[in-house]
Amino acid sequence: MCKRAIQPRVGKWTLPAGFMENGETSLEGAVRETAEEAGAVVKIHDESLYTLFNLPSINQVYLFFRAELASPKFEAGLESLEVGLFSESQIPWSEIAFPVVKTTLECFFEDRPSGVFPVRMFDVQHEKDRSVSIRLVSQSKHFLRD
Repeated sequence: MCKRAIQPRVGKWTLPAGFMENGETSLEGAVRETAEEAGAVVKIHDESLYTLFNLPSINQVYLFFRAELASPKFEAGLESLEVGLFSESQIPWSEIAFPVVKTTLECFFEDRPSGVFPVRMFDVQHEKDRSVSIRLVSQSKHFLRD
């Protein structure tokens, strides 16, 4: 996880994430953002898409992939104050930057005992009172490929 050095939510914890660059795939963007923010080289396997969040109120879609470290090396990048690996009990749950990150982590720890990591899609609504609601739309054990 990365402790954010940039707005929004400086000082809060998140998973490595960010915007895609022109000409890259979502998977390439995930690998690049992980290297930039956490100084980590990761391996992402087929069927690694894990959670997808539709955020229609801000015209965005967030994708989270499951990955593994290619080596035990990692370090804070320019957008991170610090980085670390956490067990479930060590995660600073009250200091998570974004609801979608908290939901993704909760799904991961729910799925980890069975070793089955279905792809889940959620709709996220931003309310006028600044609250956020997240609703599970679908869950699939199989990711369809060409």
